[in-house]
Amino acid sequence: MNISKNYNLLQLDLNKHEQEPIHVPGSIQSHGILLTLKEPELTILQVSDNTQHLLGFSPEKLLNQPLSKLFDSEQIEFLVDCLHQETIEIANPIELTLQSSESAANLSFDGIINRQMEVLILELEPTNPEKNNVYFKFYNLVKQALSKLQTANSFTSISEIIAKEVRKIIKFDRVMVYKFDEDNNGIVIAEDKAENLTSYLGLHYPSLDIPPLARKVFSQNWLRFIPNIDYQPAAIIPTHHPLTNEPLDLSRSVLRSVSPCHIEYLHNMGVKATMTISLIRNNKLWGLIACHHYTPKYVPYEIRHACEFLGQMTSLELVSKEENEDSKYKITIKSVQTKLVEYMSAEENFIYGLINYQPNILNLVNAQGAVVCFEDEFYFVGNTPNKQQIQNLIKWINQNCNEEIFYTDSLSSIYPEAEKLKDVASGLIALSISKTHNNYVLWFRPEEVQTVNWGGDPSESVKVNEDGSLRLSPRKSFELWKQTVHLKSLPWQPWEVNAALDLRSAIISVVLRKIDELAKLNIELERSNQELDAFAYIASHDLKEPLRGIHNYSNFLIEDYGEILNEEGKAKLRTLIRLTQRMEDLIDSLLRFSRLGRVDLLLQQIDLNIVLQRILDLLSARIEETGAVINIHRPLPIVYCDRIQIGEVFSNLITNAIKYNDKVEKLVEIGYTEASETVTFYVKDNGIGIREKHFEAIFRIFKRLHSPNKYGGGTGAGLTIAKKIVERHGGKIWVESTYGEGSTFYFTLQKVN
Repeated sequence: MNISKNYNLLQLDLNKHEQEPIHVPGSIQSHGILLTLKEPELTILQVSDNTQHLLGFSPEKLLNQPLSKLFDSEQIEFLVDCLHQETIEIANPIELTLQSSESAANLSFDGIINRQMEVLILELEPTNPEKNNVYFKFYNLVKQALSKLQTANSFTSISEIIAKEVRKIIKFDRVMVYKFDEDNNGIVIAEDKAENLTSYLGLHYPSLDIPPLARKVFSQNWLRFIPNIDYQPAAIIPTHHPLTNEPLDLSRSVLRSVSPCHIEYLHNMGVKATMTISLIRNNKLWGLIACHHYTPKYVPYEIRHACEFLGQMTSLELVSKEENEDSKYKITIKSVQTKLVEYMSAEENFIYGLINYQPNILNLVNAQGAVVCFEDEFYFVGNTPNKQQIQNLIKWINQNCNEEIFYTDSLSSIYPEAEKLKDVASGLIALSISKTHNNYVLWFRPEEVQTVNWGGDPSESVKVNEDGSLRLSPRKSFELWKQTVHLKSLPWQPWEVNAALDLRSAIISVVLRKIDELAKLNIELERSNQELDAFAYIASHDLKEPLRGIHNYSNFLIEDYGEILNEEGKAKLRTLIRLTQRMEDLIDSLLRFSRLGRVDLLLQQIDLNIVLQRILDLLSARIEETGAVINIHRPLPIVYCDRIQIGEVFSNLITNAIKYNDKVEKLVEIGYTEASETVTFYVKDNGIGIREKHFEAIFRIFKRLHSPNKYGGGTGAGLTIAKKIVERHGGKIWVESTYGEGSTFYFTLQKVN
């Protein structure tokens, strides 16, 4: 949740919390003693300044002395054996009894050892004389608690059980289970307390209460204990470690001194003693078991150790139960994933498989709207922003998000334009398929107005310094404070985000498979076309030879036997000559058509005005004979094409415009229109026109709409050849016509920028 005043934490002056070196306070809590030792001889290099009271030795008398000054050889030997363990913390606590000193004798301690970098730290806490009785008592309590945890059937019941059982063991006034959300704000999800206390159950606490450095230390240590917040800190002597010349890092120390800000925070709550047990999931701090007591209270190390063990077991059980509670929804998501992959694979356009069936991509992440942006096309499902708003959003995503997936439940907090889209797009998942081509899948959720119960006004954690900068300060009040949260959707769950990522892999897999299938089809088509071209060329070439023989022998018969043959015989021979000539024309057209597929294009920047003038010069006799008027309203542009072949396209279209015209005044208009990357040319006439049902058929080879003798004859291959030439240039050709009034043929070519 955002804090009510939406402070940007990155801009805060975090002098008191964020930058406070809580891991190197230079002191410890005074109920125990700290020693740093040099290995292997175990020479004392640093001590806390309270040794006189607890050990009977002043700090000066201990510095640079062997540890054997305090403990006998048998204990030292056992301690050295513990140091050789792979994880020395396993040995904690080590029972140590002080040798006789000037003012103390036979005092027993719990020795707690840890290493921080190369520094060996030994902490000593005085032990309870009835330690063994305490141990067996709490062993049974821990055993009972574990049994209850293992039989709990829900995430909520585990939280309630651990709060109750920990309080039973340590007898604190209040024990809470505190869970962090994605923004590191906390909520109390379970509580066990004394009857006279106000309940904190369900209250939220801002992330400022536990800043990043504190969360990091909680992640490194399962338990933190403060028996009395009013203790007098025991300074470490000397302040810097003699070997490293650095302040002593107490991150893993059980006696580490408490941050003054935290002390103030606890004072404001009225708390005198605290114990905090970390709940860790996948090496990340998931939550805390927070224990409060309103008078000072010491808890022996063995009991704390037992609670730490319970915290570890609870972490495992919470993870398991949390996952089990969501398992039904996760199974549903998996089912939707399987269906979507099936639908995508079955559709020629995989996107239809995502949007045209049930379930669709909305069901995958429980969204109310989705848009698939692919190859500059937009496919909308459910409630979404409009196309222009989507384009603006994708532009912003490209500039600000580098990951494959980006998601938020408060889009307007980082993309202000989204505030006006709150009813459809307060929440967003943006899945990148290809940033290069702006291919995305976007999911949307609308605003979900929520009321959040805070433990005090969270904005009071932020104070203004005299210079106007901001700093963190403990709140004075923890009374219920309600906040209405706007411009946020329901949060996206981790398994929903993972499902979106899995969809990305599925889309890429389907697209690659379809590309592979298309490539195979193209190879097969190319082979078939080559074979067809070769067949047409060979067949045409071989057919022409016998045709020439028939044509020549028919002429010979008329010339040599004309006096013998009657008029009927001569007429039949002349028909035979005419048919063989037509057949040869058809074969020439077929040869020309097949040759187009085998001749490489010579693509250059061509001035079409020169090309058109040459074509008109070649057609000048026919133009003059028919009286056709050719109008070119403006100079043609320069395009990227094969000069000879595009000249043939113009020649065919102009010839047809003149030929298929029954008007006294034959008009032919030539022009063009421009788009961003292409030029569309047209040849318009006022001729006989074409019925709409023939618009496709006229481009088929040898397809004529009239008898061979009408409108000057012809083979019917001209438009087929023109179509193949244009398509080889990456363009398209089509006709628009009104029967009896005229036709306009259009074709496109690539523009020269």
